[in-house]
Amino acid sequence: MDVNVGARLRKLRKMHGLSQRELAKRAGVTNGMISLIEQNRASPSVSSLKKVLDGFPVSLADFFTAEITSDNQIFYRADELPDMGAGDVTFRLVGYNQANRAMSILHEVYPANSDTGEEMLRHDGEEGGFVVRGRIELTVGGETRVLGPGDAYYFDSRIPHRFRNTGSEECEIISANSPPTI
Repeated sequence: MDVNVGARLRKLRKMHGLSQRELAKRAGVTNGMISLIEQNRASPSVSSLKKVLDGFPVSLADFFTAEITSDNQIFYRADELPDMGAGDVTFRLVGYNQANRAMSILHEVYPANSDTGEEMLRHDGEEGGFVVRGRIELTVGGETRVLGPGDAYYFDSRIPHRFRNTGSEECEIISANSPPTI
């Protein structure tokens, strides 16, 4: 297999939105080294290439075998977002098709008198969001608060939590959690 290491590295770097300088800083090498590799003016040793790839991070095997493409979808129409919710509650997930997604971004809609279930939710990571319209009762641990339009929240999602719309109008929330739970 004939692999153009320089072209692959440049494509991977640009796909991640990094300058040569930023990649060099992350990898602990000089930006001159990155430049020389990308121009195919230097052929890095396996250990040097591994050090550079740790700045993304990507394994040596993936670097040589994976399809490196910047064709990842960036924009999503509303009708492209899959509903990951349950019951009456909708959770429309942004970036569902992104490999190695590091977070979940959700458009949540809670109809009147709906909730996330009887049992409190609990999962690794952090969660945050804000109410766009309507009202939501949020319980985190032993604390409960009713949030309205413009109000926001942020918490350690290992703490048991629950969302309830006890009102008579629909509630809409934009949220994110990391690492992704959906």
